[in-house]
Amino acid sequence: MKELVEFIVKSLVDNPDQVAVNEVDGRSSTIIEVSVAQPDMGRVIGKGGRVINSIRSIVQVAAAKHGQRVSLEIVED
Repeated sequence: MKELVEFIVKSLVDNPDQVAVNEVDGRSSTIIEVSVAQPDMGRVIGKGGRVINSIRSIVQVAAAKHGQRVSLEIVED
């Protein structure tokens, strides 16, 4: 899932070299933390959160195919 999120986010931003994706395994689910450059934050979140919610939906469907539960979070520095 980490690679999928990284590919999608890097495709959206102006500074793909500053995208950091971290995967944290929990008991019942996995948390994927995404960090981007401050100017790119708006591109990833989107108007009203539409872009990030779409990315979350894609990741959740892909994880469900593998029998996993995944949560996507944006980390601000």
